[in-house]
Amino acid sequence: MTQPDPQTLARECADAMFSRDHASRNLGMEIVAIGPGTATLTMTVDDRMIQGHGMCHGGYMFTLADSAFAFACNTYDLATVAAGCSIEYMASARKGDQLTARAIERARGRRTGVYDIEITNQDGRTVALFRGKSHQVQGSVRDTGDPQE
Repeated sequence: MTQPDPQTLARECADAMFSRDHASRNLGMEIVAIGPGTATLTMTVDDRMIQGHGMCHGGYMFTLADSAFAFACNTYDLATVAAGCSIEYMASARKGDQLTARAIERARGRRTGVYDIEITNQDGRTVALFRGKSHQVQGSVRDTGDPQE
């Protein structure tokens, strides 16, 4: 059986992961673009995401970036998890803001990778910068089984 072309493989991996990703789906995230080593997700800030200062809780922005990271580093049908990540908040987000997280692969080795994710709002303003470090585990992304270390 032949492997699909890289773009088709990336889409198949994203579709398989998204079908099992209750966290991203329940927050209203959508995958708007996917490719080998890249992913773009959107999410609209709603009432449940607002913290005590009337702004989007940083944890929700982190979750959006982390989801984009996950989809980008799993586009090769090699089960990959986060080994570490960090975020820098640049601006606040408010209820109704449409946030877009764009993940780009910066480096990828045999088992590890580095990905940068920028979150912008509907005006194109950068609200957060996230860097994720990935680690490949055993398993296929398109399979339904749990990845093993």
